[in-house]
Amino acid sequence: MPEGDIVVRVARRLDAALAGQVLARAELRWPDLGGVDLVGRRVLGHATAGKHLLTRLDDGRTLHTHLRMDGLWRIVRTGDLAAGRSRVDRSPRVRAVLGTPAWTALGIDLGLMNLVPTVEEHRVVGHLGPDVLGADLDVAAAGRRILDQGDRDVGEVLLDQRVVAGLGTIYMAESLWAHRVSPWAPAGDLGDTAAAVVATARALMLRSVTARTPRATDDPRRSTNVHGRDRRPCPRCGTPVALGEVGRAPTARRAFYCPHCQPVPVGRAATDAR
Repeated sequence: MPEGDIVVRVARRLDAALAGQVLARAELRWPDLGGVDLVGRRVLGHATAGKHLLTRLDDGRTLHTHLRMDGLWRIVRTGDLAAGRSRVDRSPRVRAVLGTPAWTALGIDLGLMNLVPTVEEHRVVGHLGPDVLGADLDVAAAGRRILDQGDRDVGEVLLDQRVVAGLGTIYMAESLWAHRVSPWAPAGDLGDTAAAVVATARALMLRSVTARTPRATDDPRRSTNVHGRDRRPCPRCGTPVALGEVGRAPTARRAFYCPHCQPVPVGRAATDAR
């Protein structure tokens, strides 16, 4: 699932194509939104909340979407569609079409879509914890939210969007490795390290957001220390990286870690995900 840094990058690409422009074509191919007409509406811009994308319109409404596991937004030239040089907009995988005379944004395999009054965006994102990439993030307060989770595995806690929003398995694994914390350590035992983990996650994600090229998601081993590096040597100590699971089925998620640098606490168990 794309993490918060990727969603911010998507928002910026959509802004470059649509912000300030009037929609000449708008199709929401979603069961309860198929009859909605957004043609003539001006796109004010895009905002993010964790992994959620908010497309704000000048009529006081917001199109709320989520990429989930496989979703993406693709920008194509409107002229190519009109001339038939591209027919990608006809794909049954396309869930949203937002077009101006110059550019058309195609929401492909989107996992979630709502249209809500902008003043009521809290209805769709109000359950989220503080956004790790938010300009107003209070790192210390976010750390306290993690500590408040008590005996829960910290790896599971970092993936719980109700605690802090935007992290996925990559930044969970990388941030915990940076501080030598096991994904199965009790969240409430981290002390000051909880806020430090949040700060590290934010720094790593901001680096991705500002990078000239997208993160190498096809082979994450190129840019990570433990994530995606199962059985490869830990860059810090040389111990083979291990792969476990945090959370419970059906929402359990993979957690890469170094057994030497991040030993599992006594009395805790690391589920093998192989």
